[in-house]
Parts: sequence; structure tokens; C-alpha cells
Amino acid sequence: MKELWTTMASLMGVLAFCQTLFHTVIPPELRFVFLKLFQRLFTCFSSYCYYEITEIDGVNTNELYNAVQLYLSSSTATTSNRLSLTRGLNSSVITFGLANNDRLSDVFHGVPVVWEHIVTPRQSQTFSWRPLPEEKRGFTLRINKRDKPRILEDYLDFITEKANEIRRKNQDRLLYTNSRGGSLDSRGHPWESVPFKHPSTFETLAMDPEKKKLIMSDLKDFADGQAFYRRTGRAWKRGYLLYGPPGTGKSSMIAAMANFLGYDIYDLELTEVNTNSELRKLLMKTSSKSIIVIEDIDCSISLTNRKKNNGAGGRNTDGVPDVRSSPGGISPVDLRDQEINGSNNNSITLSGLLNFTDGLWSCCGSERIFVFTTNHIEKLDPALLRSGRMDMHVFMSYCSFPSVKILLKNYLGCDDGDVGKGVLEELAAVIDEAEMTPADISEVLIKNRRDNERALRELLVALRSRAEKNRRRRMEAEVEEMAEEEEKRALDSPMEVGDVATGGGGGDDVEVNYKKGGDGEEDNGIN
Repeated sequence: MKELWTTMASLMGVLAFCQTLFHTVIPPELRFVFLKLFQRLFTCFSSYCYYEITEIDGVNTNELYNAVQLYLSSSTATTSNRLSLTRGLNSSVITFGLANNDRLSDVFHGVPVVWEHIVTPRQSQTFSWRPLPEEKRGFTLRINKRDKPRILEDYLDFITEKANEIRRKNQDRLLYTNSRGGSLDSRGHPWESVPFKHPSTFETLAMDPEKKKLIMSDLKDFADGQAFYRRTGRAWKRGYLLYGPPGTGKSSMIAAMANFLGYDIYDLELTEVNTNSELRKLLMKTSSKSIIVIEDIDCSISLTNRKKNNGAGGRNTDGVPDVRSSPGGISPVDLRDQEINGSNNNSITLSGLLNFTDGLWSCCGSERIFVFTTNHIEKLDPALLRSGRMDMHVFMSYCSFPSVKILLKNYLGCDDGDVGKGVLEELAAVIDEAEMTPADISEVLIKNRRDNERALRELLVALRSRAEKNRRRRMEAEVEEMAEEEEKRALDSPMEVGDVATGGGGGDDVEVNYKKGGDGEEDNGIN
């Protein structure tokens, strides 16, 4: 055994001497040539292709590296026993990925590939405008040569799409609002953002279940419709108009749409936009897979119904627009460009808003949803409501019986079997006539959420009281309507005419007596 160790030590000494002699006699340039030649010979006889994806591409971050890192963090791809845990910015989800200098296998369309995460120390930098990380990171992809033409491009496209999906899933939704007065933030963007953590979902939304299914199906078709929109030559966008009384859940509907699709929300405040150009710039700075919202559009801007305001008065007898019939000598056609905020200086126009939703600039991104909300749909111009701008009109109505059952489950945890049959029948009988919004009913349930029986009693009392008020209001309206009809008939009936006498002599004198109707008053005669 002692002789064996002595022999090994001698061999190691000879190898160290040869290595020193090799580095001394052969210059580095020649060694580099020998190394490249060896690699080429190895590549020629190897049945695999190797692709390196580095973290830094010149001075910029390699987006493909980030995409591969996210893709390999998915549970379907990661089969290694050694993982690294990370949590991204604005994310509440912990992800796991491939550890340093480790490898794993993946399969795409039945073709096996191998990924290896290479991490090596970076040489010290003498001077750099942009300091680089201390470690040099990259992924190496190994594919069989015969499979390269068949899967390489499709595999990389699949990785990019999968990474975007994982990023949206792991990252919290963001709520954007345009900066005051069109100012820019520190990064030069006109939008300011905060994490969007609204918990509303379609499951908790107080709405008729059939209507919810219809909306969810439409949203799903839109999100999966890239090929359809490209084939039909349409911009990949869709518009929704949510209208109805206040408190019916329009804002909750928007939050449920964002959580269902995983989209960010851009809350556009039109009163902070000065010109059509600013409006276009805001649109250009929005990202794909987002919802652009203008809430209470009938209140935030002076957007009137041109057809209702002008009517027949805007045209002469030949059906031609009459300039004189419009205020300020502006024709109804020109009223499309009326000033939205009531001022003639530095303001956006109706035409600019229409082009924002359905013009050429609306196509500068993809997979966007426009949502407008209003309490008075009759105040909006028909040009803003047509298909192509607002494709789907959703009426947010008062609470129906199915909506009440959803609210009972949300706030009290009561299913159909937990509430007495008699109580359910009373709710069903009075809910439509009460015309209470989900916000009103929710407030009753929140105040009594610790006692279910008391909450149901208070809810029935509130519904009966509201239904009784509505009945009295309708009766008073009917009485007023009948009185107005009687007064109108009285005004339309002919006036009572007195005696008509014919005098003699040179002409006819007509005497008309008007009944004054006063007590003891004489009739005034006009001769």
C-alpha cells in the first residue's frame, strides 16, 4: 500500500511538471486555438446541439433568460431535487427554480431536452459605466441534432408564452391612474400604480347567475381569441358598458373581471386630461392584457346625447343640418367635436374620445378591454354606445332573489338549506317590489352578521318598508298623472261663448261675454 501511494505521488508530480512546461512553452493564443479545435471535433462527432442563454446581453438584461427562469420554475417542468426559492417584486407568491450548476430534463412534443444552469465567477472589472453582477449566469439548452429543426423555434415561443402566463399569475394585479395634470413619474410614465388587491370575484358578485355565466363566457372567448381577431382583421379589444342605479355593483364587476382574467386596471380620470394628444399618449403607455376604465362617464365629462338634444330642430325642412338651430352657430355634425369639459381651450373632444375607443390609436396594443360605467345611459351619445366601441351592454339591476341568496352566502354563510322555507318565500315575494340595491342589502347583513336570525328579520323589515314606500310612491304618481290628464283635457276643451247680437244700421256689432266666474262680479263686455 505504501508503494502504491508513493507511485501516485510521483505521477502527480510528473503531471504538475508537464502542465507547468505546457503553459510555459505553448503561448495562450495557441492553447486557445487547440481548445477551439477540440470543441469543433467534439461538436462534429456529438449528436447534440448546445445553446447558451446568458443573463446579460451586452449591457442589457436578456429577456429570454428571465423567461427560461420563470418557465423552469413551473411545477410541470421542475423535476430536480435541488431548488432555489424566490419571491418577485409586487408578488405574494413564492416560486422555486433551478439551483446553481444543476440540470433537469424536459419534454416538448415528445422530444427530450436538457437544461443546465451555469453560474461562474466573473472576472474583476477595471472600469465599467454599468457595474455587472459578480457572478456570470446563464442557461445551456441541449437538444438532439435531428430534433433541432422540428422543435427549437416552437419550444422557445412556448417558453415565452408560458413565462408570461406565470408572471401574470404570480404577480399581484396593479391599479393605475393617470398623473395629475399629465405629469410624469420618476420613470417617465404618465401612470401611477399601486397593488390591486380587490377580492371581488364572479362567485361573490351579487348578480343573476345566468348573466354572470354569459359575461364570463364572453371574457373567456375574448382572452382566447387571438387567432380569431387576427383572422377576421379586427383589433384585439372589446368594450363593455355597465349601467344602472348607484350601488348595483358596477365597480365590483370591474374588479371581478380583472381577477378572472388576471389583467391590470387603468382607471382613466378624464378631468385630468387636457387634449386629445394627451389622451392618445395615455393609451400608448398602457400595457396589453389590461382593462381601461372610465367610471361615471356621464358625471366626469359633459358628454350629452346629440340626437336627443338636437332632434328635428337640428335640421331644416329639407333634412339638411341647420346651423342656426344650434347654439353658437354650430351644426349638429360639428357638435361631435363639442368640448367635453365645457371649455373651448385645451380640452378633449367627443371625437377624440371616440377615436380613443375605436380609432386607429386603439390598435397600438392588443388584448385590451374598455369599460365605461354610467348611472344614466340616456345621457350618453349614441355614437359612443354603438357596437365596436361598447360591444356588450350590461344592465346592473336591483337585487333579485338569486342575488339575495348569493349575499346571504357571502355575509352569513347561509346556503338554501340553512334558511327556512317560509323566510325564502317571503324574500322571493317582496324582493322585486322593494327595489333595493346590493349595497343596501349588504349593509343590513354586515350590521347583523353575528346573528343570522336577526339579520334575516332586519332584512325582511327593510324589504317590506321599501316595498311599501314604493307602492305609495307609485300611487301618488298615478294620482298626479290623472290630475295632469284632467287639467289637460280642461285646457283643450272650447271656451264658453256668450250671446252674439246683430245690431241695425251701418254694420254688425258683435258682443262677446267672457264668464269671469267670480262671485257677484259683472261680465266685462268688449263691443
